[in-house]
Amino acid sequence: MKSPLKILQQYFGYDSFRLEQANAVENVIAKKDTFVLMPTGGGKSLCYQVPALVLEGTAIVISPLIALMKDQVDALRVNGISASYINSSMSSFEQIETLNQLKNGELKLLYVAPEKLSAEKGAFLKLLNEVKVSLFAVDEAHCVSHWGHDFRPDYLFLNGLKNQFPQIPIIALTASADEITRQDIIKQLNLQQPLVLVSSFDRANIKYFVQPKQSVLHHVTQYLSEHPNDSGIIYCLSRKGTEEMSNQLKENGINSAFYHAGIPSAERAKVQEDFIKDKTQVMVATIAFGMGIDKSNVRFVMHADLPKNIESYYQETGRAGRDGLPSEAILFYSYADVIKLRRFAMIEGNEEQSDLMLRKLQQMADFAELQKCRRQYLMEYFGENHPGNCNNCDYCLSEFEIWDATTDSQKLLSAIFRLKEKYGKTLIIDFLRGSKSVKITDYMRGLPTYGIGNNHDKDYWQNLIRQLLINGFLSESNEEFSVLKLNDESREILFKGKKVSFKKIKEQAKAVVVEEMKNDYSTPEFDANQDLFVELRTLRREIAERENVPPYVIFSDATLLELSTFLPNSKEELNQISGFGAFKIEKYGELLLPTILEFCKTHNLSSKVSEKKQKKQRETKPKKVNKSTSGTFNTTFQLYKENNSIEEIARIRNLSINTIQNHLINFISDGTINASELVNTNKIENIIEVAKNQKIQSLKVIKEALGDDYSYFEIHVAVAHYKSQQE
Repeated sequence: MKSPLKILQQYFGYDSFRLEQANAVENVIAKKDTFVLMPTGGGKSLCYQVPALVLEGTAIVISPLIALMKDQVDALRVNGISASYINSSMSSFEQIETLNQLKNGELKLLYVAPEKLSAEKGAFLKLLNEVKVSLFAVDEAHCVSHWGHDFRPDYLFLNGLKNQFPQIPIIALTASADEITRQDIIKQLNLQQPLVLVSSFDRANIKYFVQPKQSVLHHVTQYLSEHPNDSGIIYCLSRKGTEEMSNQLKENGINSAFYHAGIPSAERAKVQEDFIKDKTQVMVATIAFGMGIDKSNVRFVMHADLPKNIESYYQETGRAGRDGLPSEAILFYSYADVIKLRRFAMIEGNEEQSDLMLRKLQQMADFAELQKCRRQYLMEYFGENHPGNCNNCDYCLSEFEIWDATTDSQKLLSAIFRLKEKYGKTLIIDFLRGSKSVKITDYMRGLPTYGIGNNHDKDYWQNLIRQLLINGFLSESNEEFSVLKLNDESREILFKGKKVSFKKIKEQAKAVVVEEMKNDYSTPEFDANQDLFVELRTLRREIAERENVPPYVIFSDATLLELSTFLPNSKEELNQISGFGAFKIEKYGELLLPTILEFCKTHNLSSKVSEKKQKKQRETKPKKVNKSTSGTFNTTFQLYKENNSIEEIARIRNLSINTIQNHLINFISDGTINASELVNTNKIENIIEVAKNQKIQSLKVIKEALGDDYSYFEIHVAVAHYKSQQE
């Protein structure tokens, strides 16, 4: 029996297991039931794929979506593993041929839809009695639970698997399930004393933003203009919304398509294929799109409408950055969405389920409205502690000041008290602001608190209500048309003079990043040769088109980033690059190496693979340090202090000029380098004058205003200097 680690290295090209993978693999190989809760992109599939290659027989993987099956099987075959699937997209002949392969023991993994197990009075399960089955893997296992966010009745048939095959291990896997859902999955699948493995929910490479739902199209197009090479998904609540958004993006010159359940299945498949093969840049979709999509180079996920619950939000945002590279999740929020979704959350005749759905919706609204670390809220929702201050969400990146809200809180709570706790937010705010609306009765106008809040606008009072609710100083009834209620904390403020203060955001961090077009793929970990990275992406696309698979199935962006950083010159050195197993080295090595060798020859570069071993020994989560005193930035700074020009530093370090410029801009931001050392003072003043007139500073817009006499680098330096002066 081969060791799991050797299988991992030989077929998948990784040196070690991540998170809880090793424990899951060992438990399944020991033929014990296993429950794995691992974040999207954390490598759940390896938890059953590796045991499938270690154990005798065929692993049966139950998976809910055709796209997921095809992606997984394509990726396995590219790695030299015999795998197939059976689903409704296949002809009868193809299905029979696959079943024959199964009977003959020619497959290590077979993917099937849950419907397949219940169809034809369980004929497929009867067939499995004649086959050597190594394990059952139930993917997207939350679908089996009534308490899950995506319950599917077909999954209930899986309850009988354990009775029929008591000796065969079952591994259940999901990316998002709270405690009640986890327990229900174990019960529904009849798992016997399972090992429960819960990995960290922290997707450290994803930056979370929430912005007001205003001028969404304008914000989206501006974001995309600053991220012209990035692939992403935009989720909308309605089918009509996806079509309108996609068409508007096309009118703005953006390569976009829409996807929803109302499109004919053949057209849906084509749209999806174009996206995963990088032929479409932006997919605008309902939640019908994306479950199980393994596209690893999605750089952003936007929500134009509020998701129904945290589980859905977490799963959907988890489709970004599966290759581990920096990515962004952007939610456009309006309380109107909460009101709209409340109607959908009510399930007639099932009060318990309705209450659960309403509570989950409120938790989603709390996430959007809260003033605390977004990551901390997500982690705590799933039962994981997090200290906050992640420095990678809009809250943690914003500037604050303390806001004494005691007097206004007393006004608000007094209004609720005077109106006998019978009304919701809208009427309370109208009452406070002295509205002449017909809903405000003569009796209300006669109350002493009528109109005492007319010195603030609606947005102010809405924000105050949100902060009081989130901090437990006020309550809200849990029903379709909710009512504001006083609680013990409210009475402390109202009658006993308890002080109330909140952190008020002085300047909120926005998703539209002020930086040059994102065509530089360097990160603090890697100094990629940008031109080579682009060449390798082109080559990867050509290979993928020949093999009719998505480009990321051939290699992830992260693997191309390593190739363009460490410049391996031989097949032996390719073995040091993550994502290269023995099969891929033999299959693709001779296709990739000539491009790398030619690049090295043209630019007088040599292999840096020997440096990579030192990088592997680093902790996965390095301590936060000032860029000015660490690593690659410090090397650039030292060369700059020695009076080398930017061009000379780039040549000495074998990096692109753009990368060196970005390094130096960091020293402008922290004041280590004076902007006037890099850019003429008059130019700096002219750039800042234009930047001051913009609410959101976009380098592209500034350049268009100033013309060709100003470079992006000069603009970036001036903006960085201007922002540092504001801090």
